Amino acid sequence: MKAKENTIALLVRNRPDVLARIAGTFSGGGFNIESITANITKTPETTKIIITTKGSASTMEKLKKQLNRLVDVLSVDDLTGRMASRRELVLFRMKWSDETRPAVMAAVDLYNWKVVCMDDRYCVIEVSGRKDSIDRAIQLLDPLGLEDFSRSGMVALEKFKPE
Repeated sequence: MKAKENTIALLVRNRPDVLARIAGTFSGGGFNIESITANITKTPETTKIIITTKGSASTMEKLKKQLNRLVDVLSVDDLTGRMASRRELVLFRMKWSDETRPAVMAAVDLYNWKVVCMDDRYCVIEVSGRKDSIDRAIQLLDPLGLEDFSRSGMVALEKFKPE
């Protein structure tokens, strides 16, 4: 059975070493963290962590039980298959020339991307969207002078809170 991508949202106490214990739970179970984001919530004492990983339904159930046992983990929500908005952010550094600049700017206009800064030799472009949109942006920009990029992990928020 092929492992599918899973999205897990954790609410944790905002304390030192919590993320290390979570990462240890993943590595101890043989899971790779594909993407991770973390930040404080409305309540500064808590942090929301969004993790994507691959695994079967049965192995994910085991992982969620292990995560729930950690002292500072307040909740574990599996967003896989649920109605949730999922987005990533990426900053692209483009090295451009007179030949590539028009194509880069045409892509920026076509896809409503944002130019963060630019000069005669370089520009930085901000793109946010679903994982597949980010992957396509990388493929599109690579032949146009893509020099480097920094990609965030996925952020996700359930569209409706289940009762």
